[in-house]
Amino acid sequence: MMRPTPKHKAPELNFPLLDGSQWNLFEHKPENFTLIVFYRGIHCPVCKKYLQELQNLLPDFEKKGVNVIAVSMDNEQRARLARKDWEIKDLKLGYNLDAETAKDWGLYMSKGIKDGEPDVFSEPGLFLIDNKSEVYYSAINSNPWGRPYLPSFLDAIDFILEKKYPARGELV
Repeated sequence: MMRPTPKHKAPELNFPLLDGSQWNLFEHKPENFTLIVFYRGIHCPVCKKYLQELQNLLPDFEKKGVNVIAVSMDNEQRARLARKDWEIKDLKLGYNLDAETAKDWGLYMSKGIKDGEPDVFSEPGLFLIDNKSEVYYSAINSNPWGRPYLPSFLDAIDFILEKKYPARGELV
């Protein structure tokens, strides 16, 4: 299985947003980057905390020329419930990520094992995609914990931009 690799074109990524529009990675041309956060779904309390922190940091990411999007395999109803219950009204939230696309992005897949979990869902991933639609950075997790710490990730973006630091890990 190939995984998204730095300095290579990102895989296709299309999904509906809660505002009724369709989101397509290749149609977005951010000033610097697009930050894509794949989350497990409304059943995940760790995702709740992570997306709430992301919501709070949105203005800081935007100031750095970073567009932010979060998506899960949850259906529309579950995604709307997450938006409401988690109070993440400003974060662009996608839903209905299909399993094949999740696998194309190298995400780990899990079977639901307790009440409230879907039958199948993707584990978390965080990707920084440059304005040429190439992968700059990726973090893929097999469990809900161990994700990049968002405040220090903001500092990393400053470093990347100031030093013109190249993407690393490009050898396949």
